[in-house]
Amino acid sequence: MITVDEHRARILAAVAVTPVETVALADAAGRVLADDVVSRWPVPLFDNSGMDGYAVRAADAAEGAVLRVIADVPAGSSLDPTIGVGEAARIMTGAPVPSDADAVIPLEHTDLGTTITTEPPSRITVTTAPAHGAHIRRTGGDSPAGAVAVAAGTVLGPWQLSSIASAGYTEIPVHRAPRVAVISTGSELIDPAGTPRRGEIPESNSVLLAAAAAAAGADLVTVTTVADDEAALSSLLDGIDADAVILSGGASVGAFDVVKAVLDRTGSIEFGPVRMQPGKPQGFGADEAGRLFFCLPGNPVSVAVSFETFVRPALLAMAGRTVIDRPRVHRTAATSWRCPPGRAQFLPVLLDETTVRPATAGGSGSHLVTSLAVAQALAVIPADTEQVVEGDIVEVMVLS
Repeated sequence: MITVDEHRARILAAVAVTPVETVALADAAGRVLADDVVSRWPVPLFDNSGMDGYAVRAADAAEGAVLRVIADVPAGSSLDPTIGVGEAARIMTGAPVPSDADAVIPLEHTDLGTTITTEPPSRITVTTAPAHGAHIRRTGGDSPAGAVAVAAGTVLGPWQLSSIASAGYTEIPVHRAPRVAVISTGSELIDPAGTPRRGEIPESNSVLLAAAAAAAGADLVTVTTVADDEAALSSLLDGIDADAVILSGGASVGAFDVVKAVLDRTGSIEFGPVRMQPGKPQGFGADEAGRLFFCLPGNPVSVAVSFETFVRPALLAMAGRTVIDRPRVHRTAATSWRCPPGRAQFLPVLLDETTVRPATAGGSGSHLVTSLAVAQALAVIPADTEQVVEGDIVEVMVLS
């Protein structure tokens, strides 16, 4: 058996970052920026008011001063009224500050308070004198023209997309989302809404893997189920155009392990046990077309653990991400449990601020499907550990 680290290293060594494409901002959320975005304009574009109030000359606006209001400057206005001695212009947040003004008095710092009328008042009395430059957002105060607004390699979320729009762009270069096919194999699998006969079970692995791959930023090109039929699986694989194919079931050494039987013929997919529980049977490789094949066990907990340990990091790396691992924390074991001899254990667990405990009773077997519904994390126990004892410090991979 090879170790978890060895299998993971083999996978990541085969990963190539997806090509770059140009997309609209509306389609860029979750993608990785391929090139620096440089601001076309200074931000802000012009000196503008940070408050609803009055644009004034600070020298005229001592406490108690009465100023004549000679203009109204709303946001979006191109007006630049001349402000003389003892004068002011009503101004709204974001509006350009008149060239003659060097401060803004907030509405609440005048005798009229925050009351706003359609027409500006004729006069105001200053109740709090402004400092020079008060409440004026200066041109380029956020960033000058030509500055990097968002750097290459950034995962794009709402804040980053807003910054890019402010920099003057509606389209940007990003790494293409990995195209992924999900195939669940097994003649025992039926539609979840069906009524299973003896030996049949509801199919859930494709649901798990499709949702997990989509959450990792993949573009799902195929999600399907196929029986233990070599010809059917071969035909299905021939028609798939994808960067990665994730198969569950049939990756071990059983007489009906169709995935291994079909992909063994390529000579490029390696199958073999990995020193882990659950998830021991694994296969991985690339075909002549460059498609990556992840061949996972069939039991749902094994599938979930295998995806988190091997597939998710690979998909994130393909998408151009540099952070590909879940965060890890350390917690104190709230109870004791046994570990599989010679194998790394990945145990679905519950955790709080200080402790961790198994999500369900019964250990870390791949049959404990109920653990998937409640688990918040995976406890990661080294292969040389025979037992976790209450009070031990445990490393935990946080899933959300």
